[in-house]
Amino acid sequence: MNDKPIPFETIDEYISNWPADVQEILQTLRQVIKNAAPDAKETISYQMPTFALHGNLVHFAAYAKHIGFYPDPSGIEAFKRELSEYKHAKGSVQFPIDKPLPYDLISKIVEFRVAENKDKAASKLAGKRKKRN
Repeated sequence: MNDKPIPFETIDEYISNWPADVQEILQTLRQVIKNAAPDAKETISYQMPTFALHGNLVHFAAYAKHIGFYPDPSGIEAFKRELSEYKHAKGSVQFPIDKPLPYDLISKIVEFRVAENKDKAASKLAGKRKKRN
C-alpha cells in the first residue's frame, strides 16, 4: 500500500483540498499575489503554490494553524520591522489562520520580490552581453 500523498499539479488542486474557510483565505492570498505580480506564472514547487518570475518569486501554503508565506530571505529582511509581530524565520513567515492576513503588506513584499527578480535577471543578461563583446 502506498501512503505517499498524490502530488498537486495546479494551485486550484492544492486549494481545493482545504476546508471552505481556508480556501477563501488561500484564494484571496492568490489574488493579492496575482495583482502585485501580474506577469508571474503560477506553478507548484515543493508541493506548494508558487509564483515564478525570473525564478521563484513567492510560495505559500496552508497548515492547521497558520498560512505560511515564503518570499525568500530577502523579502523577510526587507520587511522585518513590519513582520515583527508574526513568527518568522530566514525565508518564511507564519500568519495565524484565525486572524486577518496583512494583505497590503503581502502585496508590498511581492512587489519588492518582483523588482528584485527583474533586477537580477537584467544584471545576468547584461553580464552575458558583456562576455560576448
